[in-house]
Amino acid sequence: MSLASSFGYLAFAGPSDQAAGDDARSSDRALAPKATQFPARAKRVIFLCMNGGPSHVDLFDYKPMLGKHAGSQAPNSVFKNTANLMASPFRFAQHGDSGQWISELFPHLAQHADDLCVINSMHTDLPNHSQAFIQMHTGSFQFTRPSLGAWTLYGLGTENDNLPGFITLSPPSENGGARNYGSAFLPAVYQATKIGANQIPEFYRKLLGVDAEPGPPLKNIRNEWLTSREQRRQLDLIRDLNGHKLTRDEYNPEVEGAIESFEIAFRMQSEIPGLLDTSSETESTTQEYGIGSGRSTDQFGRQCLLARRMIEAGVRFVEVTAPVGWDHHFQLGQVLPDACAATDQPIAALLADLKQRGLLDDTLVIWAGEFGRTPYAQSGTGRDHNNKGYTVWMAGGGAKPGLRYGATDDFGYQAIEAPVHVHDWHATILHLLGFDHTQLTFNYAGRDFRLTDVHGKVVDGLIA
Repeated sequence: MSLASSFGYLAFAGPSDQAAGDDARSSDRALAPKATQFPARAKRVIFLCMNGGPSHVDLFDYKPMLGKHAGSQAPNSVFKNTANLMASPFRFAQHGDSGQWISELFPHLAQHADDLCVINSMHTDLPNHSQAFIQMHTGSFQFTRPSLGAWTLYGLGTENDNLPGFITLSPPSENGGARNYGSAFLPAVYQATKIGANQIPEFYRKLLGVDAEPGPPLKNIRNEWLTSREQRRQLDLIRDLNGHKLTRDEYNPEVEGAIESFEIAFRMQSEIPGLLDTSSETESTTQEYGIGSGRSTDQFGRQCLLARRMIEAGVRFVEVTAPVGWDHHFQLGQVLPDACAATDQPIAALLADLKQRGLLDDTLVIWAGEFGRTPYAQSGTGRDHNNKGYTVWMAGGGAKPGLRYGATDDFGYQAIEAPVHVHDWHATILHLLGFDHTQLTFNYAGRDFRLTDVHGKVVDGLIA
């Protein structure tokens, strides 16, 4: 659990501009709450990550033309492909006063249709999992760049000194691994703390001794040999020794990182165990989230409940990766319902819980995969990757509720109306958090870097 840091500065006016000399390297200043550039609509983010590319044309992008032309090729005027179109095997219906089109596979989420800001016109650069997944998280598929969560924490700071400001629950090890929640050239104090492992078969979990799901125990969080007082004395000695070296070196990111790593780990001992212990939750709450031994919703339900507890405790950014994959090249009619069944109830419970607690208004909830799926069949039973048009949705945090934004063509292949690129999406998320994406920068290697590189525009139509 490395939380090493080397401290830089924010490029916009705010508390961090005051930092100089030793204060610039103060971990307290680096993680302290910071002023936004303008009033923020969202104070925190929960990112529900659907690893693998969910099929938008079977979930949120209703395309009746697929049914009419199923088994034949699409007109060349739309796109050229020798494979035959495949109708969605699932029924769609409109829900809520907003009339959102939602598949029958999401019956619980459909009850929150009027809270959803659905973007049907997303597109990204490449149809390969690793590149698209990394770009969704960092804005770049070519270079190692800070993640969206790291930029959020860098800009906002944290509201709880005893907890990491950015936590990722059970992230996948593939498709870039730690790059998707890392801090790259940002001070490493802004990278995520990883809790839990994901998508590892039970046999290998036992063999490797890794956690199957988030929650207690978080390994190595307790010291069985020293009391808290003794640990504090030990850390003070180590901090003094490291401080002497830092004084000699004047600037040493590794030493600064070691100091912060020890300090935050010490502080976490007092709060993390209680945060991960959900036994204080009522039975009705755990039932709402679908938590229970043997239930397909159990793991994701626990993750979503922990996400709520974490943002309630002051964590700025929580990413939750679904415990099931969405890469459905084959047998889509059989496997897509399973993926939806594992996530539908927990997501709906999270939205209801946040709303009931008055947290949804200033918590931005994001549901997204790295791309969508093709309208034509692969091997007759599945769908291939599609980066030209797909769907993500947001809720709360200033996103416009009950909105269906943009559109793909009649077959769901390409975004043709109000297309939204990943850079535009990132720019809009930062805007909801109170930042101009062109001004939230970090100087590295002689230039100012930002999440959106030199691209992106805020999509005003998505903002309430």
